[in-house]
Amino acid sequence: MSSAAFDEYLGLWRGRVDSALDRILPPVDQAPGVIHEAMRYTVFAGGKRLRPILCLLSAKAAGGTEEEAMPAACAVEMIHAFSLVHDDLPAMDDDDLRRGKPTNHKVFGEGMAVLAGDGLLNHAFATVALIARDDRIAESVRVLAHAVGTAGLIGGQVEDLLGEELEPTAAAVERIHRMKTGALFAGCCRLGVLAAGGCREVLERLTRYAELLGLAFQIVDDVLDETGGDEAFGKTAGKDREEGKMTWPAVVGLSASIARARELAGEARELVAGLPAEPEFAGLAVKVVERTH
Repeated sequence: MSSAAFDEYLGLWRGRVDSALDRILPPVDQAPGVIHEAMRYTVFAGGKRLRPILCLLSAKAAGGTEEEAMPAACAVEMIHAFSLVHDDLPAMDDDDLRRGKPTNHKVFGEGMAVLAGDGLLNHAFATVALIARDDRIAESVRVLAHAVGTAGLIGGQVEDLLGEELEPTAAAVERIHRMKTGALFAGCCRLGVLAAGGCREVLERLTRYAELLGLAFQIVDDVLDETGGDEAFGKTAGKDREEGKMTWPAVVGLSASIARARELAGEARELVAGLPAEPEFAGLAVKVVERTH
C-alpha cells in the first residue's frame, strides 16, 4: 500500500470514528450544555485517531468487525482526550496550545476543564460497556481501567511530574513512556481483540506490538518537542526542555532518539507478520516514526 493510499485509508477510518463519537457523546443541547461543549471541544479539536484505529485494526486481525469494536474504540479516544485536557492544566504542564488551538482551560476555564476531563473519563467507561457481547463487558472494563490507572497512563503522569526534579536516565524515561503512552496503546489492541473474541496468540502479539509502537510514538513526540515549531507541532514546542522533563533527547540526543524510534517500529512490524491486517499495522508503524506533528 502506497503512502498516499494509506493516508486515504486512515482518513476513512477517522471519519467513521468521528461519526461514532458524535453519536455517543452527549449533545451540547443536553443540560448542562457547557460541560458537553467542553468535552466535545477537545475530542473534535483534531487528532490522528491513532488509538481507536489501533483498536479497530486489532478486532480485524482477530477476525472481528468494526461494529463489534467501535464502542471500545470510542472509549479509548475519550480516555486520550481526558488525558490531554488534564495534562494541559496549569497544575500539570501548563500549556496554552493543543493541536494548534487554545487548550480547554483557556476556552472554558480551569474548573470546567477539570470537569470536562472527568466527564470524558466517566463516559469512556459507560461507552466500553456498550460492546455487543455481554460476557466480554467486565473484562473490557478491567482492561480499560488498567490501561488508564496508576499502573498505566495516570501512573506515567505521576512519574513524569516527579521526574522533573531528577537527572534523566534511559531506564527512567522508558518506564515513563511505557506507562504514559504504551499502556493505553496496548489497551487499545487488547480491547479490539477482546471485542472480536480473538485467540491468546493474537492478543499477545498485538499487545507487544502496541507496547513497542507506543514507546516509538513517545520518543518521536520528544524529538518533535525539540525540533518542531508551535505551528507545525500543534502545541508549544520546547516545553519539555524548559520544564526539565525526562525525554529521550535529554538522555541520548536527537539522532540516537530517532534511530531508537525506527528500531522499535521495525520490531513492531515483525510482530504482525502474517496477521490479516498486517499491511495496516505495518503502515501505522511507519507513520508513527515519520510523522512531523
